[in-house]
Amino acid sequence: MDDESQGNWVASFGPFRLVAAERLLMKEDAPVLVGGRALDILIALIERAGDVVCRWELIDRVWPDVIVEEGNLRVHVANLRKALGDGRDGARYVTNVPGRGYCFVALVRHSAGAEPGLPIPAAENPARPQKLPIPLSRMVGREKTVADLCSQLTARRFVSIVGPGGMGKTTVAVSVGHRLLTDFDGAVCFFDLGPLNDPLLVPSAVASTLGLLIQSNDPTLGLIAFLRDRRMLLILDSCEHVIESAAALAERIFGDAPHVHILTTTRESLRVEGEHVYQLSPLDNSPDDASLTAEQVFAFPAAQLFVERVMAGGRRFELRAADAPIVAEICHKLDGIPLAIELAAGCVNALGLRETAEFLDSRFRLLWRGRRTAQPRHQTLRATLDWSYDLLSESERVVLQRLSVFVGFFTLDAAQSVAMADDLSAAQVVEAVVGLVTKSLVSVDTVDVTSRYRLLDTTRAYALPKLIDADAVDDTARRHAIHFLEFLERAANSRPVAFEVKVLAAHRDHLGNVRAALEWSFFERGDIRIGTALAAASARMFLEMSLLTECHRWTERAIAALDDDTRGTSREMELHSALGLSLMFTKGNSEQARIALTKGLALAEKLNDRANQLRLLGRLHIFHERIGDFHTALAFAQRSEAIAAEAAEPVGIAEAHSILGISRHLEGSTLRAHAHLKAALVPVPPSHGANTFRFGFDYRNRARIAFARTLWLEGFPEQAVTVAEETVKEAETLTHPISLCIALIWAVSVYIWTGDLAAADVAINKFIAQADQYSLAPYQAVGRGVKGELSIKRGETETGIALVHGALEALHGLRYELLTTAFNCALVEGLTMRGRFEDALTMITETIALVERNGDLFMMPELLRVKGSVLASSPFADMDVCGHYFRRSLELAREQGALAWELRAATSLALLLAKRERPGEAHGVLSPVYGRFTEGFESRDLKRAKSVLEELERPRLVGDST
Repeated sequence: MDDESQGNWVASFGPFRLVAAERLLMKEDAPVLVGGRALDILIALIERAGDVVCRWELIDRVWPDVIVEEGNLRVHVANLRKALGDGRDGARYVTNVPGRGYCFVALVRHSAGAEPGLPIPAAENPARPQKLPIPLSRMVGREKTVADLCSQLTARRFVSIVGPGGMGKTTVAVSVGHRLLTDFDGAVCFFDLGPLNDPLLVPSAVASTLGLLIQSNDPTLGLIAFLRDRRMLLILDSCEHVIESAAALAERIFGDAPHVHILTTTRESLRVEGEHVYQLSPLDNSPDDASLTAEQVFAFPAAQLFVERVMAGGRRFELRAADAPIVAEICHKLDGIPLAIELAAGCVNALGLRETAEFLDSRFRLLWRGRRTAQPRHQTLRATLDWSYDLLSESERVVLQRLSVFVGFFTLDAAQSVAMADDLSAAQVVEAVVGLVTKSLVSVDTVDVTSRYRLLDTTRAYALPKLIDADAVDDTARRHAIHFLEFLERAANSRPVAFEVKVLAAHRDHLGNVRAALEWSFFERGDIRIGTALAAASARMFLEMSLLTECHRWTERAIAALDDDTRGTSREMELHSALGLSLMFTKGNSEQARIALTKGLALAEKLNDRANQLRLLGRLHIFHERIGDFHTALAFAQRSEAIAAEAAEPVGIAEAHSILGISRHLEGSTLRAHAHLKAALVPVPPSHGANTFRFGFDYRNRARIAFARTLWLEGFPEQAVTVAEETVKEAETLTHPISLCIALIWAVSVYIWTGDLAAADVAINKFIAQADQYSLAPYQAVGRGVKGELSIKRGETETGIALVHGALEALHGLRYELLTTAFNCALVEGLTMRGRFEDALTMITETIALVERNGDLFMMPELLRVKGSVLASSPFADMDVCGHYFRRSLELAREQGALAWELRAATSLALLLAKRERPGEAHGVLSPVYGRFTEGFESRDLKRAKSVLEELERPRLVGDST
């Protein structure tokens, strides 16, 4: 038997804990004295908390072998209530249901039983899955609905819960999600589309909630790619106001992701392929019959919900026989709509039950006659809201109207900023918000120690027209926009040094409001000046949340709307900086992106803003590195070093060392690169306004992986592999896909250079997964190119050449040339292996010229060696010419301090000399280079060099005596 059936459980309610196995009731860790019969009653009621337990069932349970009168039960229930303090300070635990029995009405949390004699652990909230709201502790009248929906969703994959506002669609959907968590191995995700104003943002919002970094103008493609092979349940909530976009997305997912199940909530069906509509009905209600008993009325979910909500408001309420017809009448007139019932129940404390019914009747007389209109349930809900609104004080009405400009959650501080005006003080606003929460017109959610408030969508839809009718919408929207402008500017001035996930979580809470403020600001009745300032202030938020398309949209619009007062300011600088970066990732390395970044830098210089000069120099360095202009990238890195030195800001200096070290590495200055990268990795104290992600990725992580490559070039392959592995592990903890991709792709190069193709394959598979998941188009092409390079090295030359060719074409189209040299070199190797010597020679010659022109000279020693090898492989090889290229490679490698390239060149030259019967000279070339290594003797190049040396040292009958 399980713990609960054995009585081995702990129940927590209010300040009490009940240990069933020990028959122990405690209040705040102190035992509570209660009689044995009363304790038996408590255990029986808690086992069925929320349900009515009939009197005779309790008597049979507590007095199993004795015949007792019902009065005995009432006495012990009274004693139990007294022990619990039932009724004091609004506490309610046990309630009498006339004609039926007793019900335990307090919230109960169950946990596993404790060992006898051990301390009883404090009750904890049940664990809940990420991205799925907490379900109601008890949902009235929807058990069969949830079960039916679970069955339909499992069988049909795509179900829409359709019904009017206030029917409880979201509540049911959340319950279905929790019910199916196990079936989907926890892969249940909830998307609240309510905060969205623009239907075009639906795919981006869904992708963002899933944690996808979408860097294209059509996020649906990346979203489908992510979902295609996954088994998940997606819940799209509140689709009606973005129905066209939501319908298109749901239909696309249903067709292209065969293992994904979709549940939507909407006021009208989506009317797309695969959708099955579930019409959510009102709660079952008793017939309008004055002769009904309390037991008969309470058997219906509508009455159960009403009574529960009245008691939740703190009123001591028992459904008496005389009250039953009144409750039935109220629920009947409210048509069983849960929200309407909750609103009515919330007013019983103020008016009393009979007065509530009378007021309800008189207030809605005309509207009940009009129920034959096209939207009867909507009219019923509106009538309920009208009635509730009329019960508010004047200040509460005004505050409710003004709060309707918020989209999603807001804080009390935000409510004060937006609702406060000449007619309302801050204290009055707070008082009004408290009243609205009490009357269930504003919901409150407490996270950690912070309370967040929200208007239900139906309440907001009701209150906003009243704000418009009062001709106050523009003034309120202006205060709303100014509040979030000031909030974002304060956040920018006090942001943490390190990039933290909780920063993104805080941003998500405000995203809907920032979007709404931007929409109003750029609307014809808005305020363009506020809009341009808000676009500048929100740009970093959009970038950090990877909402690059939105960042592009608003920054571009704001730049076009700049006036003379704003031009030349830090706001214009911020707009150009963000526009350039967002364009770089959404539209490729375009000229427009370069111009925007260049303008931003010019403004930063004009304003003598060193911090933003560093940021923009870093972004321009990235831009030119990506397009293959390494000379210009180096120039920006050098300027960054000078600015950082002037600013004397530790993080800025480290960032400058990072990008300068990478540029020196790529130009072939290995020793200088080592020094800069080492300096970038020295821990630095935090500084205001700087963080390691200022350039769009973690500069320290990127410097570290570049340092791994530098170590390999210097002749330390084991250290290089260790640093590469540690860097990838660190990047995986950053939850930042671009940083992880950079770490992985440069780790792949280290693995390939050391000859560990298996490790390279594992790393590139991770890289490709990230690129596909986050729609990183250049990296997707890079992944295909590396797969081709690995195929060539395994001898699968035809497949490999095709993959590398395709990757290069895609990368050229995206103006992404960072890896062109490496991929060209791989193609040359494949062409040579297939005997296409002329093609190979043409390509290696063109690649050498390209490198001389662009400046990524670190591979030049290898390119020269490869050209010599291509010539040596030709049937008509000129060995003197081949030797010339090997010697040039050897000399350049020595100049660069690249011992690894030097070993390869020396090995190739030694083999050529041996072939020409000059083994002594060959040994003299290779042996000193090999002798300078102190580690990595199991790597491919060192094993090959050792093998050549051993062959040269064998006695020969004929040899060169020199």
